[in-house]
Amino acid sequence: MFGKSAGKAKPGRPKDLFGELSRPGPHRVLRGDLALVGLPGVVFTPESGLGLPAVAFGHGWMQSATRYTALFRHLASWGIVVAAPGTQRGPLPSHRLYAHDLRTALDVCAGVRLGDGAISVDDYKLGLAGHSTGGGSAVLAAADDPRVRAVATVSVAEVRPAASEAAARCRMPGLHLAGGRDLIAPPPAHAEVIAQAWGGPVSLRTLPRATHLGVTDGRHWTELLLHGKAEHTTLRLTKTLFTAFFLVNLAHNEKYRPLLTHDAKGAPISYQHEQPALTG
Repeated sequence: MFGKSAGKAKPGRPKDLFGELSRPGPHRVLRGDLALVGLPGVVFTPESGLGLPAVAFGHGWMQSATRYTALFRHLASWGIVVAAPGTQRGPLPSHRLYAHDLRTALDVCAGVRLGDGAISVDDYKLGLAGHSTGGGSAVLAAADDPRVRAVATVSVAEVRPAASEAAARCRMPGLHLAGGRDLIAPPPAHAEVIAQAWGGPVSLRTLPRATHLGVTDGRHWTELLLHGKAEHTTLRLTKTLFTAFFLVNLAHNEKYRPLLTHDAKGAPISYQHEQPALTG
């Protein structure tokens, strides 16, 4: 999957690590309902674990949080709690209010014992992620929340207020995946502008064959309005790269860092900087 290799790949090489993280992790996954704590949405967790990392995920325009179940289950199987607010699903959502809901979801993760009390989250291991306008709202949320340690987006779309302006205040690591066949948020108009404005270390990868809805699973009536549909390869790449990114930056597992610094087949690095961007 990664570049060219001569003979059998050695353990620890990006190709081996990709294969490992593309498969479900060692944890049994539990699903819960955020509505129990007053916020519509879903939460996925490993069966048990203390001091876990947690990510609040923002859904795309008019999408249900349940359209990302495969991604959430994968992250949780690798020990990452995922909370996805199901608010602002109308045709004219408030991106600012949704950013607030994402921060509230992090509050829930960090402040409430999940499951039967066997799951807790370390408030120094909090991240944000999102798809489409949910990705834009994740950037808005991260810019105003010093607890956030990492942000990942896929097919990020510009929002109001502008995520590209908020990105300059994001000093944490960022990962942005752009779809080469995305007609809703086509590169470079969205993801590249956000990545180049990012205030901390950042990587932009282009998935040449991905459409706007490629990261979703199942069918949904919005496919009549938006370009694309669920795509196995897009979802597999997103699951693997998101998992590596959050394991490295939230769980401090350096084993998977090579996945973040090497090109992947189907997801080459388009733009990257390791040091904080200079701002005027």
